[in-house]
Amino acid sequence: MKKSTVESEDMAKKIADRMGKIKYKILVGSGKGGTGKSTIAVNLAVILKQKGYNVGLLDADITGPDIPKLLGIEDIRLHSGPDGIEPADAQGVKVVSMALLLESKNSAVIWRGPMKTAAIRQFLADVSWKDLDFLIIDLPPGTSDEPMTAVHLIPDISGAIVVTTPQGVALLDSRKSVKMFVQMKVPVLGMIENMSWLTCPRCGEKIEIFRRGNGEAAAKELGVDFLGAIPMDPEVGSMAEKGMTFVGSKTEIEEAFDAIVSRILAKLLKD
Repeated sequence: MKKSTVESEDMAKKIADRMGKIKYKILVGSGKGGTGKSTIAVNLAVILKQKGYNVGLLDADITGPDIPKLLGIEDIRLHSGPDGIEPADAQGVKVVSMALLLESKNSAVIWRGPMKTAAIRQFLADVSWKDLDFLIIDLPPGTSDEPMTAVHLIPDISGAIVVTTPQGVALLDSRKSVKMFVQMKVPVLGMIENMSWLTCPRCGEKIEIFRRGNGEAAAKELGVDFLGAIPMDPEVGSMAEKGMTFVGSKTEIEEAFDAIVSRILAKLLKD
């Protein structure tokens, strides 16, 4: 047997062993950038942790890792322990990201596909995730290297969530993400429409900057569940810049997202 084949089999076994200790593996994807996908992934992880679950968060966007910024842990660096790479801790969530391995937060990762694939493989095989209830995997936008790698390497994926915004271009690309997961036989938990409306702070009127409801219509067209719509809130953007989640903010966006998390849990725990 060739050395490369043996190494590949050993790596696959390590990944299977690590992932076998995790009950639910959820992919969070989108067809294009700017939909708020990483924000959704971060807050999903934090809410699940606050509900009493053991949660890990893997930033699989190798060249554009934003998770540490959103959680306020940019200055932390990963280190090795007796059982492998030790995840960082953010509000009780175990976090791994390429950004936590770089010398500076402004360092650029200029890698081709094979190197990005190798990094994701190492995050899955060599990180000491231990026993988790949930591992949330934040994918980069699109249907290329990283999403395909994650799907191929992670056994028994529980499902994928596709995040979109109401604009036509975002929905066009989000449809492609849904179809990618379907073709790769990954259960689609549903679609989320982010930035669905903006509530006027003075009069309370809901302003539909884009055409609200397009996400729900697209989900129906594709035959997948619509998990819910999330409004825009300028305060949430300010909080993200400070590394704060909207969990516990008592905002309209938290209320909407909490309902979405309840639907996700209902789908996963029904068995």
